[in-house]
Amino acid sequence: MYRLGFARFCTVKYNANVNELDNLFVHLTNVSIQKQGEDYNSVHGGKWTIHNLRLFLEGTRGKEITDDLFNKINWITVHSLKAVAPVIANDRHCYEIYGFDIIIDDNLKPWLVEVNASPSLSSTTSSDRIMKYNLISDAINIVIPPGKLPDVRASKTPDKENLGQFDILFDEELDKSDLVTLENSRGLKSYPNVPLPAPIRGGRDVRVSQGRASWK
Repeated sequence: MYRLGFARFCTVKYNANVNELDNLFVHLTNVSIQKQGEDYNSVHGGKWTIHNLRLFLEGTRGKEITDDLFNKINWITVHSLKAVAPVIANDRHCYEIYGFDIIIDDNLKPWLVEVNASPSLSSTTSSDRIMKYNLISDAINIVIPPGKLPDVRASKTPDKENLGQFDILFDEELDKSDLVTLENSRGLKSYPNVPLPAPIRGGRDVRVSQGRASWK
């Protein structure tokens, strides 16, 4: 997960009145739409950095609630990718950057809107351009660490110093190790191609939430 994301806002304050249902400037944060409005600010582009969003929420809702919100966003990211992992094109010669669109309601509950396989890397503001430049640079440094040559035999887990502003939310190699440990602790024997039922506690996969594999 990239730390330097951004939050988009509408230029017109939200209004639930049915007479405003067709007002795109109230309901859609897309820059292509908002920049057509008379209240659009080309300096900040209707965007906040994630850092500023966190500061605002911590100051108005509290740090504990804000931390819980961002933990839920991380879980949404992990589980949405795990849900489609079997059908994602797996090519060892390429990589992708995914863009997650998440909307936050007034109870600070995150909802996944969509996942973009080819998120826009064009910029509308100077801060937007700097953020996306750093995103591309950090992504390339993960795939090809500085001072090294491309090698398909290289470790798929990058060194921490090469992560830049990325955080590893889920490590599949550690997850496999945690699963073996779990099997041994429960006295279960695994068989090839037969998945072990994941233990559930409070609706959450304990192996993921309490193992070393996740950012938690």
